[in-house]
Amino acid sequence: MKQQGVHPEDAEGTSDAGSRPEAADDRREEVHIDEVEGDEPLLPARVHRPSDLMRLLVGVLAIAVLLGIAAFAHGTTSGLEQDINKGTGQAPDLLIKIAGLASSIAILLVPVAFAIERLIKRDGLRIADGVLAAVLAHGVTLATDLWVAKAAPGSIQEALTQPSPGDIHALTDPVHGYLAPVIAYMTAVGMSRRPRWRSVLWIVLLLDAFSMLVTGYTTPFSIILTVLIGWTVAYGTLYAVGSPNVRPTGRTLMAGLRHVGFHPVSAAREEAPDAAETGDRGRRYFVTLEDGPPLDVTVVDREQQAQGFFYRAWRNLTLRGFATRSSLQSLRQALEQEALLAYAAIAAGANAPKLIATSELGPDAVMLVYEHTGGRTLDSLADEEITDELLRDTWHQVRALQSRRIAHRRLVGDAILVDRSGTVILTDLRVGEIAANNLLLRMDISQLLVTLGLRVGADRAVASAVSLLGPDTVADCLPMLQPIALSRSTRATLRRLARERAQREREAVLEASRQAKQARLGDGHDEPVDLEKADRKADRKADKKAVRAEQRAEKRAIDEALEEAREEDLLTQIRHEVLLIRPQAPVEPARLERVRPRTLISFIAGAIGAYFLLTQLTHIEFGPLVANAEWGWVAAAVLFSALSYLAAAMSLLGFVPERVPFVRTVAAQVAGSFVKIVAPAAVGGVALNTRFLQRAGVRPGLAVASVGASQLFGLGCHILMLLSFGYLTGTEKTPSLSPSRTVIAGLLTVAVLVLVVTSVPFLRKFVVTRVRSLFAGVVPRMLDVLQRPQKLVTGIGGMLLLTACFVMCLDASIRAFGDETTSISIASVAVVFLAGNALGSAAPTPGGVGAVEATLTVGLIAVGLPKEVAAPAVLLFRLLTLWIPVLPGWLAFNHLTRKGAL
Repeated sequence: MKQQGVHPEDAEGTSDAGSRPEAADDRREEVHIDEVEGDEPLLPARVHRPSDLMRLLVGVLAIAVLLGIAAFAHGTTSGLEQDINKGTGQAPDLLIKIAGLASSIAILLVPVAFAIERLIKRDGLRIADGVLAAVLAHGVTLATDLWVAKAAPGSIQEALTQPSPGDIHALTDPVHGYLAPVIAYMTAVGMSRRPRWRSVLWIVLLLDAFSMLVTGYTTPFSIILTVLIGWTVAYGTLYAVGSPNVRPTGRTLMAGLRHVGFHPVSAAREEAPDAAETGDRGRRYFVTLEDGPPLDVTVVDREQQAQGFFYRAWRNLTLRGFATRSSLQSLRQALEQEALLAYAAIAAGANAPKLIATSELGPDAVMLVYEHTGGRTLDSLADEEITDELLRDTWHQVRALQSRRIAHRRLVGDAILVDRSGTVILTDLRVGEIAANNLLLRMDISQLLVTLGLRVGADRAVASAVSLLGPDTVADCLPMLQPIALSRSTRATLRRLARERAQREREAVLEASRQAKQARLGDGHDEPVDLEKADRKADRKADKKAVRAEQRAEKRAIDEALEEAREEDLLTQIRHEVLLIRPQAPVEPARLERVRPRTLISFIAGAIGAYFLLTQLTHIEFGPLVANAEWGWVAAAVLFSALSYLAAAMSLLGFVPERVPFVRTVAAQVAGSFVKIVAPAAVGGVALNTRFLQRAGVRPGLAVASVGASQLFGLGCHILMLLSFGYLTGTEKTPSLSPSRTVIAGLLTVAVLVLVVTSVPFLRKFVVTRVRSLFAGVVPRMLDVLQRPQKLVTGIGGMLLLTACFVMCLDASIRAFGDETTSISIASVAVVFLAGNALGSAAPTPGGVGAVEATLTVGLIAVGLPKEVAAPAVLLFRLLTLWIPVLPGWLAFNHLTRKGAL
């Protein structure tokens, strides 16, 4: 099958360089000029360009800044309008009338003329995009006008409107209903890439703005807002629906080659590796000529260049000391950079493809023509083909580049080419850098060490590097030997290998556990042992010491199996090989990240916490509260709040049989007060405690089971205490011990819910599945805890103490603002707290903000506490248990993070 813009099916990338010229000679009589052989993948009709998204975000930000200036800088806006009105008031009336008439006519004729020109050139898709953008811009202007007239602050309304000259009782439009759609239309159809039309448009816009300002039908801020809305809506439309794909076709490629003096016969598209970070390096073609050797041609267009934009932007933001190439690089810059690096590499003495011609393929693509190299990539070579001589030749090419301070920046397997004679050729120099600093050069060495180590092992990779570069140069790259310094594809490979190692370790542990049980409970025969029956037999043993000894033996066997199955990762192996040669080599990883994800998350969390805190405190009058507070009870509330962290540590450690430091556990609970500000209470605390136990040496599965057991037991205690205190509260006002109607209604409601869940198959299956998965990991962990009464007492006591601390803190907060006539019983306070805490755990807001305050306040009022006492009491309680601990929690979180405990 022959199709324009593609290559032949029998072209296998860059493999078998010698066979292509002969094959091309055989096909020369059959192939027509201006055709590209093969089955080219269908290209999407439209592409979503990251540059359009960036312009959309910039436009939205500019609109927000403009409205902010109009809202908060009222004096500045008024003075600016007065100065402009004063300056334009001196313009001649005839000039004003001519400008207004010309702009009114031209602002309608220019879009129509441009549309006709595009339709003649069969570019109707752009016209459709422009019409859609104009319609959306008109809708946005109507919505903005309505918002300014009905709901906007007065300062914004004064900045965007003024009394209309035609009707003193009416106001001018905040946004021009016809100007914004015209700007959106002209931007969406791509007028900015056509200088003549762009000049005409700007002249028309300036004339229209001038005439409107002089006649008093608009304000400066209204004109700026109109332009921003049209511009932003246009790029938002282009990113949403996509821009027409303007990639050059095969006919364009062949014409471009003839334009630079070649006579092509056919072209074959070479399949590129499927890697996210290589998608922007261009399409590659193998081209045969009427006379002369074949060519390798790389075509780079705007769509391919935009691939990987966000990844490059993130790397530029987060990495220090160096950066990837510009995220918004023009085609001309890309062409010049690749050409410069090609010439520089050859001048340095390295084997690299020889660039012989460059050319533009229209306004949206460029072409680079290389001499044909042929060969196979390192990734496609068999293991036995990678000889020591080939490794040394690879390092020789890198040494040649580094002698002239050239960094390759992507020394992965598909960038290393081996021709039929065994010569190594370095390709993909487009992302490289000349005059590179030492950091980039050392990163090249570490990247190539890992690339070769993945194929031949750490020992051969290090030995080949040392033989060419010397031990000192290789040792200096050890601080760069970290995942962040490696390429994206290499990091993905290392993660895959890590998962495979973890799977082998898990299988070894399970096998060791099975064999230990068989050895402990088997009858000595070769037949397989019924492990379930053996477990029941072991449970019936009366000698607890023997059971514990057998469990210790089983644990020891598992640890030994885990130690035997544990494998070092490739980076560690490379470090060990280098340290055998240079024991004094630096091994501490260099700090390459400017902004770590954890730091960014902490900053965002702090900002969210500060926002919620300010919104909670803006409506509170602190003067009367401070004057009327009983500071003795405030101090007691502070004490109970502090004791709650000790109780939380006890409740966690009670379900962890392993030895974990108590003081550090308390610090982790303090850190949890910061985490729950940015996550629901039922999520943040569980994740932090699980992470803390894993860092403390508890295996991941056991850590999850311990936290799950603590949460499950805490849920049971919570329900029992809520029912118990609710029963006591209901009997306080009655002489008998019969429960109140509220308690009975609550119990009946729970019973009805249980019946509904058990009767509906879907709900029953959902609940059973969740409960079964929970008990699969938690119940065995609880059985381990039950064999240690001291741990069990610690866990139960910690939970009871934790609830008591919170109840007493709330009670002390109530007494701080009340008196004897407004006091309520401890049982009532406990019911209100338990109900509010349950709702806060279920609420999706961080820390249960909003839900807990409302529940506690309404609950206290319901049990008889005046509103004047309930509101400040709840505020004090939440300040002591949620907001004030945020700062020490943040300090504890960062301290534990630095110590490696989180």
